[in-house]
Amino acid sequence: MRLSTFGALRPLAAHRKSPRPLATAIGLVLVLACQPGLRADQDGRSTAGAAPGVRSFYVQGQVWVIAGAGGNVIVQAGDAKAGGPGAGEGVLVVDTGAAGMTGALLAEIRRITPRRIEYIVNTSGDPEHVGGNEALAKPETDFLSTPGSFSGPGVKIIGHEAVLPRMSLPGSDGRVPYPAVAWPNATYSLAQRRVFFNDEPIVVTYVPAAHSDGDSVVHFRRSDVIATGDLFDATRYPVIERARGGTVAGIIAGLNRVLDLMVPRYNQEGGTYVVPGHGRVGDQHDVLEYRDMLVIVRDRIRAAVGKGWTLAQVKAQRPTLDYDARWGAGGGPWTTDMFIEAIYAEYARTR
Repeated sequence: MRLSTFGALRPLAAHRKSPRPLATAIGLVLVLACQPGLRADQDGRSTAGAAPGVRSFYVQGQVWVIAGAGGNVIVQAGDAKAGGPGAGEGVLVVDTGAAGMTGALLAEIRRITPRRIEYIVNTSGDPEHVGGNEALAKPETDFLSTPGSFSGPGVKIIGHEAVLPRMSLPGSDGRVPYPAVAWPNATYSLAQRRVFFNDEPIVVTYVPAAHSDGDSVVHFRRSDVIATGDLFDATRYPVIERARGGTVAGIIAGLNRVLDLMVPRYNQEGGTYVVPGHGRVGDQHDVLEYRDMLVIVRDRIRAAVGKGWTLAQVKAQRPTLDYDARWGAGGGPWTTDMFIEAIYAEYARTR
């Protein structure tokens, strides 16, 4: 039986103490990994002093992941003790969770490092990934009664240029979705945006027409960790936002690019770690399984469209049957039927 990759990691409290036996750490983490998405409304456990449902895990290098605040939040925290001219420059955060979880998120970041947030990177414009932008980028934030210790003037929010209008243009009700302080102020339009921070090269890469029209993946090259956002979701089939330019073809192409960056330690295990938008940390094997599943399901539906089958006929054949136990959902905001419908519409349109 294959163990969760979180089995190689330790919660923050354990990381700072003497290491526990590997079997104990694996057992604890496997229990947590079974909670879909590790979100606050599903998991009430926490490390000592943390908010219920919010947990920090050390990945490797300078990278941590915080689960339970909405989408996964990635923290790159420089350490002056690590040496080098850029070590200890501050904190870079990838995605900021849901708006209602900001206080708990900031408290958990504080448990990792007292340094100030200098960069925020948004992998998309979805609410569970940008909901904390305002609080983390706002000058003189005082969530922890330490004004200015986390963020302040000059916090740089990086995102693809397609994310900015989604966050700043008024909706049908005439309201702007987010205040100006939460908007990306360092957008990029080319293939990549590169930052050298905390003595580490960080590459933000645009993935066109994937889960949406504004997806980015973030590669921490020295730490050997990749944050994928919702390009890879370890808890369900990927959400395909067709109204916002999302395609299954783009998701598959994006996953292929991620696989090209990964170097496993042995037999597709270990080595480069991937932090998905939701769910447990994975390695090359996990991403490969997810990519292969998408290719197989895509090919089944595309072949049916080519034969002139209706959507009802395709659903009746259950093209995702052998994967539903792992990634399927009969209810909630993104169901298996919605996943099939999105792929069907993509290829019915091009037929």
